[in-house]
Amino acid sequence: MRVLLVGAGGVGTAVTRIAARRDFPTRMVVADYDLTRAEAAVAALKEPGERFSARRLDASDEEGVRRLLAEEGCDVLLNATDPRFVMPLFRAALAAGVHYLDMAMSLSAPHAERPYEECGVKLGDGQFELADRWADSGRLALVGMGVEPGLSDVFARYAADELFDDIEEIGVRDGANLTVEGYDFAPSFSIWTTIEECLNPPVVYEKDRGWFTTEPFSEPEVFDFPEGIGPVECVNVEHEEVLLIPRWVDARRVTFKYGLGDDFIAKLKTLHALGLDSTAKVTVPGEGRPVGVSPRDVVAACLPDPATLGERMTGKTCAGTWVKGTKDGAPREVYLYHVVDNQWSMREYDSQAVVWQTAVNPVVALELIATGAWSGQGVLGPEALPPRPFLDLLVEYGSPWGLREQG
Repeated sequence: MRVLLVGAGGVGTAVTRIAARRDFPTRMVVADYDLTRAEAAVAALKEPGERFSARRLDASDEEGVRRLLAEEGCDVLLNATDPRFVMPLFRAALAAGVHYLDMAMSLSAPHAERPYEECGVKLGDGQFELADRWADSGRLALVGMGVEPGLSDVFARYAADELFDDIEEIGVRDGANLTVEGYDFAPSFSIWTTIEECLNPPVVYEKDRGWFTTEPFSEPEVFDFPEGIGPVECVNVEHEEVLLIPRWVDARRVTFKYGLGDDFIAKLKTLHALGLDSTAKVTVPGEGRPVGVSPRDVVAACLPDPATLGERMTGKTCAGTWVKGTKDGAPREVYLYHVVDNQWSMREYDSQAVVWQTAVNPVVALELIATGAWSGQGVLGPEALPPRPFLDLLVEYGSPWGLREQG
């Protein structure tokens, strides 16, 4: 399989380190707007031969992306950029006639008049509008194939197929006990994406109502996470699983809640109150002339790169899917989960836990597509495909998942 990986940040670099240990990629072109980042990702592999190479690429340049896909004879585009670049990369892959994978879907927009009650443009709407064209092309666009969304959706499909006869609720729950030495505020994942998903109106799905929105950080609950992480307060956050799972899994309610903590929530609210979450450019004095800058980009530039925090980070991160329903006429409640210890991921891959946990899942998916264990046409979420091959291969990659009976 010949892969174009777009994005050589923390997740993209982790993808290369995981993929380098597998035989299925015959060629992986690592492309980034900053050529030095792509070159550093390739150089760190110290792999003989030419399986991996670096190229400069502007992810917003659809025609440039299409040309590179054709030039390199790629079979698939793996998008490891932030959500701003989903649609140009998605369209470029369609035009080039190759498969496509991403870990975050096209951006949402709040309802103009009732943002905390009704959906406006939902996450992924832009991609699903092109579903017929993808189906006609005979190619697969596998969307939301990271850890959350991604593995969490695979867990939902597995629960529906093998653990439950009837599902009342599916709730993705994410929590961690990670700390970063020397920083009062150092997000372990892209702050640009974190601001986007945490300050947008969260979406909830109910079968008799459809998709609707609530206030940010609503419905707090304490969830007890496994493997020593313990109780963490989680709140509603906008996330792709709520938009994906109901399309293929029958459940009466679907939610996503994230363990942020009071301090993190307070800082996000402050950024919003000051307008520093905005992506609209503002004019500021520059050297010789005024320049336009996005406040959110400034915030991101002022904070440490999450990919560089691994050596200062301790603890574990947990992604998982809580499911409640019935099996053989009896109530059942389970939590399917995946835990990564930062000490392990740094020792084994020199990648911090959060970016490694995100990166491993699209690599597993690529291998399943390469072997034919996963196949499809059109725009599909992870829950549209058989879960067992994915979960078995994840274990083979040395990263087991767990199942805890609740109650």
